[in-house]
Amino acid sequence: MIRKQDTVLRVSESATLMDFLIAKMGGMARSSVKQLLSQRRVKVGNAVQTRHDFMLSAGNIVTVSSGRGNSQLTHPKLRIVYEDDDLIVVNKQPGLITVPATPGSRETTALSILRAYVKKQNARANIYVVHRLDRETSGLLVFARSEELQHYMREYWRELVTERTYIALTEGVPEPREGKITTWLTEDKRNAVVYSSPVDDGGDIAITNYKVLKTAEGGGYSLVELHLETGRTNQIRVHMASKGCPVVGDRKYGHGNESSPIDRLCLHAKVLEFIHPVTEKTVRFESPVPKEFNRVLL
Repeated sequence: MIRKQDTVLRVSESATLMDFLIAKMGGMARSSVKQLLSQRRVKVGNAVQTRHDFMLSAGNIVTVSSGRGNSQLTHPKLRIVYEDDDLIVVNKQPGLITVPATPGSRETTALSILRAYVKKQNARANIYVVHRLDRETSGLLVFARSEELQHYMREYWRELVTERTYIALTEGVPEPREGKITTWLTEDKRNAVVYSSPVDDGGDIAITNYKVLKTAEGGGYSLVELHLETGRTNQIRVHMASKGCPVVGDRKYGHGNESSPIDRLCLHAKVLEFIHPVTEKTVRFESPVPKEFNRVLL
């Protein structure tokens, strides 16, 4: 929402955001521009932008908020990587659950952290989860700013998502080193476990494409890239276990910490690319592979 006091600027030629603001804001000092950016008071289009070296293109609209702005979310388990008037994309650390495990739970979740964050901006604002990651899985998550948008994205998730890539550290080397896994998964909610069948037994079809990127000397561990065609509960973990190469640190479908060199489930949501449901433009986000995954392969 643009307020009357906000400054709205149109970009006529390519420039960095820093150079553009210095030129258009009456010779503002670089330190003052950086302060505006750190306070999240600058938008390009409808997305908050905090990078001073962000490249602007002719036709972009830059809005500088007249208010104090909002401080960057600071939480050791959650970082905002993109924010606009419709969506928030975050990078989640392992150990943080996406939503409460049970109704009424007081446990800190990604949802509760973001809900508190948006309510600081507007007491009537809310946030809604679009999809989830397991507690011990790290990486990219999307939240909607309205319930209507949440319902739309959930209903058309498969059509909206153009790429969803995970990285896993697995025990052993999957054979063949590249392929497609197709099974039918049935979730036993009472025991919180998912069962896999190679034939249609009434479960939900699950399809995972995988490729071994790197292996440790001796073949003890592999770094595997995985592309999902479906998004079933525990899909990657069950599929890797079905290949005899469970995800390192998987207590449910593998050997847990008994043989793990890292004290976590080694699964990371690296790439999320989708069609923005409002702008209809493709947006792509990438989260670096955790450094500890690669250290195991040295």
